[in-house]
Amino acid sequence: MQTQSSRVTTGVLGLDAVIGGGLPQGRLYLLEGPPGSGKTTLSLQFLLQGLKQGERCLYITLSETAEELREVATAHGWSLDGLHLFELGSAEDALGNGRLQSVLHSWEVELDETVNLIQAEVDRIRPSRVVFDSLSELRLLAQDSLRYRRQILALKQYFAPQSATVILVDDLTSGADDRDGQLHSLCHGVISLERLTLDFGPARRRLQVQKLRGVNFIAGYHDIAIRTGGLEVFPRLIASDHHADFAEATLASGITEVDNLLGGGPLRGTSTLLTGPAGSGKTNLALQYVWAACTRGEKCCIFEFDERVGTLLARAKALGIDLEPHIASGRLEIMQIDPAEISPGEFSWNVQKAVEERDCSVLVIDSLNGYVAAMPQEKQLMLQLHEMLSYLNQKGVATFLVNPQHGLVGTMSTGNLNVSYIADAVILFRFFEAQGRIRKAVSVIKNRGGAHEDTIRELKINRQGIALSGPLKEFKGILTGTPEFVGDSASLLSHPYAG
Repeated sequence: MQTQSSRVTTGVLGLDAVIGGGLPQGRLYLLEGPPGSGKTTLSLQFLLQGLKQGERCLYITLSETAEELREVATAHGWSLDGLHLFELGSAEDALGNGRLQSVLHSWEVELDETVNLIQAEVDRIRPSRVVFDSLSELRLLAQDSLRYRRQILALKQYFAPQSATVILVDDLTSGADDRDGQLHSLCHGVISLERLTLDFGPARRRLQVQKLRGVNFIAGYHDIAIRTGGLEVFPRLIASDHHADFAEATLASGITEVDNLLGGGPLRGTSTLLTGPAGSGKTNLALQYVWAACTRGEKCCIFEFDERVGTLLARAKALGIDLEPHIASGRLEIMQIDPAEISPGEFSWNVQKAVEERDCSVLVIDSLNGYVAAMPQEKQLMLQLHEMLSYLNQKGVATFLVNPQHGLVGTMSTGNLNVSYIADAVILFRFFEAQGRIRKAVSVIKNRGGAHEDTIRELKINRQGIALSGPLKEFKGILTGTPEFVGDSASLLSHPYAG
């Protein structure tokens, strides 16, 4: 295995995390992907990282002009000062008037003479990092597949004694059937980029390290995003790599009756699903737990998919839950998530940062419907969500998942979500009618963390906060999804919606 001291950082923190700290130094790598997948951006970040460390870096471009590269850099706020650029036009000038060629007819340039000029530039600069962009033009110059393979092998042998870390860029536009196998075999490592077009929203991009000799890297796909400032990689979350010791205590809400529903409250290191129709009190109960934790000095985080943050704060304050002081103190962070702009990998990365960097101990996802709707074409989405919840459980975080059910009344179905698979505890909210009023009912139907009440209680939410009634003993039809109260009104809370 390569040691950390012989690694070359890529300039992309997420990619360095995927490959265990950086690329092994002095090797030849292949960066492949279709146009628009982020190859040029990643290549420039790799070279600019070298410049920051005082290294000599060379960008050999046979497909883009130096001016086009500077435009890309300017768009990200970068400067290419100090970076050596060698473009195809430079080779044409050096070959003389007898071989003047246009960029559109680069295949007519003699391959050997062009490569000799490139090698002369490398000998002159003696760079420690080199990007060769792209191999498609080299194929055109070679014309013959055998000659092309020999030239790639010759480049590898040429760079080997120079201790330079070289990235060969391939835009996969050649159409050659056997190019992948040949290149993958010759290179020390292969990084593949993909660009996926969805039915709605922006294109999604992802990265995969197909091979990296001598390195124990994180296999599989990793979501990526290109934003101003460069390419970001969000490493695939592996819950088993993040175990931490914590005290398995209960989490108090500050309301004794609410805590008694779960035998003292949900355990730390578990996930609680709050499920029921819209308006039944799910988010309010989650906010009560958040407010109580912040009051104790804990760090909390809310990922809000459905509701505007301002609206959330206003209605919480109307219930006597004032979250703004906790936001100002840094104990609470509310992240507004745009469903059309985020990938599962980026969301998991944000959750991981909330735990690792901000020491979050209570986390709310509002709502699961928003999370699923944000990624309708993602395969294995529930498996990714399960891995994220496993990570949170292993870090001792108490997680609340808000799940609005379809319709105001109906079955207990949670749609595509398997309740027993996705959460450790399930709190069910329902509407029922009594004395001409629509009232709310709450009950616990599952708790892996221990004992729980099996009664059904009325839930009251007003300006005084949250309150529960005694058990509604004369209550039927809860499992049908259309609960009906047939008992004595004395067991009901009076004026549940009065100030």
